[in-house]
Amino acid sequence: MTGEDNDFDVAKKISDLLKGVGKDRQQKILRWVAENFDVSLARATLDSPSGPAMSNTSPSGAPGSQPGRAPDIKSFVDSKNPKSDNQFAAVVAYYYAFEAPVDQRLDSISADTLREASRLAQRKRLATPLVTLNHAKNRGYLDIAERGQYRINSVGENLVAMALPSSAPASAPARKPIRARRSPSLAPAKKVNRGKKVTAKPTRP
Repeated sequence: MTGEDNDFDVAKKISDLLKGVGKDRQQKILRWVAENFDVSLARATLDSPSGPAMSNTSPSGAPGSQPGRAPDIKSFVDSKNPKSDNQFAAVVAYYYAFEAPVDQRLDSISADTLREASRLAQRKRLATPLVTLNHAKNRGYLDIAERGQYRINSVGENLVAMALPSSAPASAPARKPIRARRSPSLAPAKKVNRGKKVTAKPTRP
């Protein structure tokens, strides 16, 4: 681990280390780490074998979130400012899992959900939302819940809750260098013989 790792990179490494470990062991490991660094884990109730319970309060502390008042999807997406379609898919899945009004919450999202979310968030419509969901899964943000359904995972939660909005500006495409055009006036003038006869020198015998 280097000093250049941001919070999301560190969280992803921890998540990768805990993959394949049983829930009980995950809870023991996380509890030990929390106690070792004298921090508290507000989201999860580690003493409960069933894992973290979903509550009506926002686990992310997103701007605009107020107790008892759920943000609409546009304001939540705007507050997270995803830089790519993959990040947008993670934000949408997170919103419907934790931030949406209770009667609108979804355990997983589909291509139709993502397409409708792009309309509600007034974002450019996705040409192939199912492909976007698959790409977000390959990036490690989502898991497949069932056929055509994708669920936010711990890596995606950390991305949305901790790493977004990102302060890094979007990289601008590199421009091709413009070659300077030579002015015609600077072109070397050609010598022109006007009316001057050139006679060959006689050769000596």
